[in-house]
Amino acid sequence: MLKIGHEVVRPGRHWGDSNVTIPVPEELETTPGIPLTAREVDWYAREYPLETMNITERASRDWANTLRDLHAEMREIRKEHDKLNSNLIMAARSTAEMDPTAEPNGEDISQLVKDKARQLGYLEVGITSFDPRYDYKSKRGFTIMPHAICLAYEQDFEPTQTIPSVDAEIVHSSTYRTQAAAGLELGNFIRSMGYKAHVIHSSDATGPVIPMFVAAGLGQLGACGYLLSPHTGNRMRLMMVTTDANVTYDAPVDYGIHAFCQVCQVCVNRCPGRALMRDKIWWRGIEKNKLYFKRCRPVMARYLGCGVCMKVCPIQKYGLKNTMEHYAATGQVLGKGTHDLEGYNLEGKGYFGPGELPVFDRGFFDMPHGNSDEWAFDSMKEAARDNEGEIPDDMLDDLKLQIQRAIALQSGDVLQMMAEDQDYI
Repeated sequence: MLKIGHEVVRPGRHWGDSNVTIPVPEELETTPGIPLTAREVDWYAREYPLETMNITERASRDWANTLRDLHAEMREIRKEHDKLNSNLIMAARSTAEMDPTAEPNGEDISQLVKDKARQLGYLEVGITSFDPRYDYKSKRGFTIMPHAICLAYEQDFEPTQTIPSVDAEIVHSSTYRTQAAAGLELGNFIRSMGYKAHVIHSSDATGPVIPMFVAAGLGQLGACGYLLSPHTGNRMRLMMVTTDANVTYDAPVDYGIHAFCQVCQVCVNRCPGRALMRDKIWWRGIEKNKLYFKRCRPVMARYLGCGVCMKVCPIQKYGLKNTMEHYAATGQVLGKGTHDLEGYNLEGKGYFGPGELPVFDRGFFDMPHGNSDEWAFDSMKEAARDNEGEIPDDMLDDLKLQIQRAIALQSGDVLQMMAEDQDYI
């Protein structure tokens, strides 16, 4: 039995459930939240601000969507989701200008907000300062409220265990919509107590929000790149509501996850595209396992959105309490090496159990790169080379159209991207 360094007490999984106590072995203790160097985070935010991949990798996004849409069921799922989701995004955006519907009484409303969020179905809720250092360049100023209410909504267990699958994609999409509707209700509740509440749809996020969720004590960053929370690991969807309400901030927590992921490595070992790095690196002032995007997107595009790194996480499947108790008792990772945890099917390739990985053709990972205008220029240069350096008028006309389209979409706005696909919707 390993020595327990400390215990973490969290609210139960559902509203009204008893608190859960999670033992953290001493050897897994590191630091609350994410190891970071604030000075470096500040510098990168100032000199090299983040930008959404809807802009910086727009070419591969369009390429991936084209491949996904070759699958009839996936096309219909995306079509239906965009129809329903666009209204929720617009409703959420409208909350930025809504005034409170009552006068505040001056009392701290943190617990009232948390209780209401849990009653609305949220799995986890925490409060911290909104951190603009993680804003996308194109989203700066999107919200002006100082406080961030961080919300996590559970994705259904059974369909998630079938990843990658059509059923998993259906529940993935529906969870985003369910939590968005709940977020609008929470916004109404906060305004009824005399404060503003800007509901930020997860599809309309201001940037990578995980650092704020970690700061609010909701979990720690996993090797898979997701937030891992106590009850469901990465099997949840995240959104925020910003507010000017009188609230108290939560604190980051050391759940033992930062060190546990280095011991576990199941997601790293089972990734079909070998897109996850085994060792942590320092990236923009944060210590993390870096995702290799160029090996992730081609698999996601061709295999039902992939998500294997979610499916094979033991914390997702068994919960952190069970996982830590097993590790403390045995020194082993619960489920590691078993078909129950590690097995998955890839459509058209078959089943892959522990130790087995798919093999792809040499050109499988080739895909467009950069934003739309960069890819348009590169494509024209390639075509010109194939044409012995000649650039006919039709090639220039095509480049002009591509550049005009890129300029129109340079904001990366999700609603503009949906509008572009009106024929598809």
